[in-house]
Amino acid sequence: MNNSKNLFPHNHFVNSELRQKLINQRPLLIWLSGLSGSGKSTIANVLEKKLYENGFLSYLLDGDNIRVGLNNDLGFSDEDRKENIRRIAEVSKLMIDAGVIVITAFISPFEEERDFAKKLVKKENYFLVHVDCSIEKCEERDVKGLYKKVRKGEIKNFTGIDSPYEEPKNPSLKINTENETVDESVEKIFSVILEKIKV
Repeated sequence: MNNSKNLFPHNHFVNSELRQKLINQRPLLIWLSGLSGSGKSTIANVLEKKLYENGFLSYLLDGDNIRVGLNNDLGFSDEDRKENIRRIAEVSKLMIDAGVIVITAFISPFEEERDFAKKLVKKENYFLVHVDCSIEKCEERDVKGLYKKVRKGEIKNFTGIDSPYEEPKNPSLKINTENETVDESVEKIFSVILEKIKV
């Protein structure tokens, strides 16, 4: 039961602007979206390392890590996928308010959920990266062995096979991990976001 009529959020003295001054950076949600095996987690990890080396405070929210903790009660139905992304967006909003640069690595297959995240953290704090890679290449990599399980019928509702992936229509940036190295992809992202996160 939702008792939102009886909830009264407080305005705190220490706000987002003060936190940004304290840590000397602007927050940004860098949302990586793409098929399983496209390289999202690898790119996110290297990007966070690069941010750290350049003096930026960031936090990486990765799909599998979140699903074994915060979202361990969710499955992979369309509704559960939507709830998974809703919770991630809410956590990201809190971190953005704290002044942190947030990197998320989630398949996030639906345009509706990605738009929800953008509206929640505000457009100026949202940077969508489409990690583009063909389903054939992702399946060839099959780093987690998931595609093999799908082909054996052991996994249902798998994005790109029997569940849709809606390609982002207007991403902030598109990288292609079939034709670019991890370092090239990370450098592309970093060079674009640098002006957004510098005070």
